[in-house]
Amino acid sequence: MASEIRDNVKEYYGKVLTTNENLQTNACVQVEKVPERVREAISLCHEDVLSKYYGCGLVFPNSVESTKVLDFGSGAGRDCFVMSKLVGEEGFVTGIDMTEEQLDVANKYIQYHMDKFGYTSPNLEFKLGYIENLKDAGIKDESCDLIISNCVINLSPDKPSVFKEAFRVLQEGGEFYFSDIYADRESPQNIKEHKELWGEGLAGAMYWKSFVELTKEIGFSGPYLVTSRPMTCGNEGLEKLLGDSKFVSVTYRLFKTSKKTEEKNCISVKYKGTISDSPDVFKFDHKNSFDCSFKPVSTDIGHVLKNSRYAKHLEFMTVEPDCSRSFEMSVSPNPFKVANVVNGNNEKPAATSKICC
Repeated sequence: MASEIRDNVKEYYGKVLTTNENLQTNACVQVEKVPERVREAISLCHEDVLSKYYGCGLVFPNSVESTKVLDFGSGAGRDCFVMSKLVGEEGFVTGIDMTEEQLDVANKYIQYHMDKFGYTSPNLEFKLGYIENLKDAGIKDESCDLIISNCVINLSPDKPSVFKEAFRVLQEGGEFYFSDIYADRESPQNIKEHKELWGEGLAGAMYWKSFVELTKEIGFSGPYLVTSRPMTCGNEGLEKLLGDSKFVSVTYRLFKTSKKTEEKNCISVKYKGTISDSPDVFKFDHKNSFDCSFKPVSTDIGHVLKNSRYAKHLEFMTVEPDCSRSFEMSVSPNPFKVANVVNGNNEKPAATSKICC
């Protein structure tokens, strides 16, 4: 079953979809505000690369300069090329994808983008392989500072292996920052076996509670929900097959902080204002943003921030144990409730186009 799903997805993205105009649902619609640094980098990308972009969100966190980045399911390379610009010549980006046709496009335009960015030598590479088995692609233990992924994990038939591999290759304190599609229930068998719905990312969308449980079992800190928006299918025939199932596009961040803290005191965090494109506020997740004033956080978020690449941009203050405000372990919220609050009482998303970004 797993190999059949992989073959179907490879065929869908390698031969059926020639550009994002061929998509059959609204799963691939980006409606988030694009930061200036990202918008500038996208504007430098080749149009052939942009036409084959199939993501559902923005996967570019702050403070990525000089980092080593791995992109799960890099496709034709749009997000990798953007990251190449953001990390600078001192950083390095590796994209991994199982679809040769997509990688042919990505490799074709490496030098084009290096010239656009003014780099003397490439700071990225693309590898053919499976995100469920990064060892075969030569990705070593604890070799990455940051992993990104854009609407790809839902295409995998073996999601536990994807997250286990992510945990393996991340350095201590490293981050997995990704957008994906989630369902409000476990999908029935008729959806799981539907070829087109797999290709569109809906048949393989995880039940959000199962996702939370899985990542905690593997050992990640989080998940921390950054953004969530409701999704409409946009295809009448496929909507009938989906029945009452509902979907959201969510951006999450996970951290590898294996060395758990024994800290019992409360921690307060203040932002120094030193991230170039976020001088006033550092947004961690949908409910935790930091400015020039100290803000109390849960012990796990405090531990994550202290051990992450964000630590140099923050100040930490230990507070005497008065945690009656229940700053205990953070609980990942229901992304459907977050999407409805942000979007306004079940209001459908404004974007209805099938074209990504």
